Amino acid sequence: MALVSANPPEIRLSALSTACARLDPRLRVCATLVFAIVMSQLDVLGALALGLAASFALLAASGQPWRPILRRMAAMDGFILFMLVLLPFTTPGTPLFSIWGYGASLEGLWAAVDILITANAVVLMVLVLPGTLEPVTLGHALARLGVPLQLVNLLLFTVRYITVLEGEYQRMRQAMRARAFAMRTNLHTLISLGYLVGMMLVRAQERSERVLQAMKCRGFKGALPLIDAMRWRAADTIWAFGFGALILALIALEAAHVFGA
Repeated sequence: MALVSANPPEIRLSALSTACARLDPRLRVCATLVFAIVMSQLDVLGALALGLAASFALLAASGQPWRPILRRMAAMDGFILFMLVLLPFTTPGTPLFSIWGYGASLEGLWAAVDILITANAVVLMVLVLPGTLEPVTLGHALARLGVPLQLVNLLLFTVRYITVLEGEYQRMRQAMRARAFAMRTNLHTLISLGYLVGMMLVRAQERSERVLQAMKCRGFKGALPLIDAMRWRAADTIWAFGFGALILALIALEAAHVFGA
């Protein structure tokens, strides 16, 4: 049975060009998880600003191109913008200003700023650390961290066959265009799209059965063998201590405000 390598030859250039690429993938996943948990519990502006600044500093040190990452962050901001705009008008508290008779509270405005800074800091950290990992490497790192193998296998199979399903979709769309189908706002379009989705499900089921039978013929027993070269090095220890110092600084700023109030 063909084994899945954690370091395939077709690694993305973005993953190779970063200074973080030499870090242990397990460290990158754990650091991101800890950072997200801590940032979600912060309320002090100084601590939030430090977390966001640390994310940007890591982006600058990683060598990643700024524009693609900032475009992804902007897409995320656009997704939550509507909620952030409404939050000052739906949160009771100290009146700040009013628009067309609807009052905005200072507490609501601060909650919106809190969510905006936290979301951007966490998303940026995700894009810089685990976001540059190859999907197969990420799956192997999760398995080494104790994530159930069923979930890891699901991730690896999804990465492998998502392009296959996309190819099936493109072929069916090409067949529909060859029959002069065009998207319109009518019942025929809805029925045709329903047939398209139904055929996608049928073909996906048939393909999965053929793949399963082929893998069983090659000795598949329910789990993919994991082959990786993950080694914890001295540089990983130094980076972990530095990142731990950042986390402690965030907690200290939050604690100083809470106990000093």
